[in-house]
Parts: sequence; C-alpha cells; structure tokens
Amino acid sequence: MTLLAIETSCDETSAAVVRDGKILSNTVSSQVKLHVEYGGVVPELAAREHLKNLLPVTRAALHEAGISPQELDAVAATQGPGLGIALMVGFKAAQAVAFALNKPFLGVNHHEAHLYSPWIAGTPPVADFSQFQPNVSLIVSGGHTMLVIVESELKHRVLGGTIDDAAGECFDKTGKMMGLPYPAGPIIDKLAAEGNPRAHYFPRPMLNDRNDDFSFSGLKTSVRYFIRDHPELLNDRQKVCDLCASVQEAIVEVLEAKTFRAAARLGIRCITVSGGVSCNQKLRQRFEQAAQLEKITLRLADKSLCTDNAAMIGILAERKLLANVPLPSLDEEIQPGWVLA
Repeated sequence: MTLLAIETSCDETSAAVVRDGKILSNTVSSQVKLHVEYGGVVPELAAREHLKNLLPVTRAALHEAGISPQELDAVAATQGPGLGIALMVGFKAAQAVAFALNKPFLGVNHHEAHLYSPWIAGTPPVADFSQFQPNVSLIVSGGHTMLVIVESELKHRVLGGTIDDAAGECFDKTGKMMGLPYPAGPIIDKLAAEGNPRAHYFPRPMLNDRNDDFSFSGLKTSVRYFIRDHPELLNDRQKVCDLCASVQEAIVEVLEAKTFRAAARLGIRCITVSGGVSCNQKLRQRFEQAAQLEKITLRLADKSLCTDNAAMIGILAERKLLANVPLPSLDEEIQPGWVLA
C-alpha cells in the first residue's frame, strides 16, 4: 500500500508518503518565524501559510518518495483536533486528491497518531509493531497533556488529561514572562541545562492526586508572582538559567511521577512518550533513568516525529486501512474539537 498523508492542524504544513510501514518521505514546512512577533500562533495567518505551502510541500514529498499521484492507493489527512481554519486547508485538499484519483480517504485523529509515533524508528523510518505491547502512553505538547492506555493495536482508552493548561503551554507562557521569544519551550530547555533546578521551588500541581489528570495553571501563576516579586533576576543570565531549570524541574517531575504511577497501578511494563514537549532533554533523561530503575520498557518518539508531522498520520492511516476500518464519506468535515476517547 502506498499512501499520501497531509497534516495542517496548527502551524506546520506537512506531507508524507508511506508504503508498507516505511516512511518514504516526510516534508515539513514550519511557520515559527511568522508567529514569533505575535507570541503565539495566529490561526488566520497559519491558514494562509498552509494555502501557500501545501502544494509545494506535497510535490516535494511525492518527488522525494519517487511516487507519482497515480501510484497512490489511498489518501489521509488530519481531521482533528486542531485549529479549524488550519485543519480545513489540508483536510479538504486531501479529500480533493482522493476524489480526483478515485482512491480511499481516511481522516485521522492527531492525538491517536501520536500514540503510534514512538513505534516509528530507523533510517529510513519504519513502523516496527513486532514489539508492540500494552503500554501507558504520555502525549505531551503545547495544547495537550494526556495519559492513555493502549491495550492492543488500535485499541486504547484515555486515563486522564489536563484540566486547564497543557505542559507545553506552561513552558511557553512562563518563558514569555521571562521575556523569551516564542516558542519558549526549546529555549527554556537549552537555558535550563546551565541552571540549578533546585534554585527555586515551584508547586507541582496534582502531583499527589490519585487520578491521572494534570494541571499546570497554578504553576504558571506561581512563576508570574515570583517574577513580579523578583524582577531583578531577569537581568542576570545565570539567574534566568536557574529560573528556567526550576520551572522545568517542576513540570517534568509531575509528568514523570504520574506516568510511572499509572503504569505501576495498571501492571503495565511499557511506557511511550510523544508530542512536541517530549523533545525536552530533561524529560527524556528523567524518563530514561526512571525506566531503567523500574526495569520498564520505554519508547520515546524520535525527535523528528515529536512535533506535528504527516508521517505519523500516514502510518496510523495505513494500519487502520489494513485493519479494514469503515471508510468515511468524502463529504465528512473537520473535527477541531475531536476528543480522543
């Protein structure tokens, strides 16, 4: 099976070609520089960029894969969740391609695709499901933080999620308070490497709650008040590094503790982590150390597949088509608020 996948859920335009579990191409055009001056993603600007970039990105993906449109067996696209005006661009374009070629079309849940990205590895990337086993999966990104139990392939259940701010949003918003440019998460990661994570103590919201939910709004508020009371710290680079390290420590400790606690409670010996925040070096180190200590199998999504990308959309779509999932009508619409069940 040869499949074209398109992803435009937020501010990255991506197209990928997948064949028999192998990613032949995965082209991504980022809009980060466009949104920097606004301190966040502006939906209308994102949609305009998708309209401008989608055709050249898709052509590049097909060219890299050495595939012509006529050789495609199916087409897939992100159906949700995401920014409605951005989703519309890729979803409707993919539907049009499927209609023109008279090929099957499948809309994919962006979060569900993240669940399977840790099983994609190698050069070229290959989806290796031979080692697939029940796992507790942490999806952690700018807009979402959730724990999911994947009992078997294509069978999952959400354990809990954020009740307010996501971890990635907390990184970006606290970074903005420090005067760091958007997106602040990667910058905090870099500065924190030079800082002392015990320089300041910030709250670990819901750390000791017995449920699998997350909350980061209280941490964000605590950082705001701390900066208000100690504005002079922002004029000293080392103190900024210490502040970044302390904020990062609070976020990562909550993510690690709640993920491993859920796995222990359920008797699951495999944990996977995906989503944009899983690029964070401290998070990866802490999860690797904890997994080694607990003798648990850990699968971290490759950094190239952590952020929004069409490859994971294509891999999941292919698995679903091979499992003979019912195909939707080509008249289906986007689902911006599509909640992973």
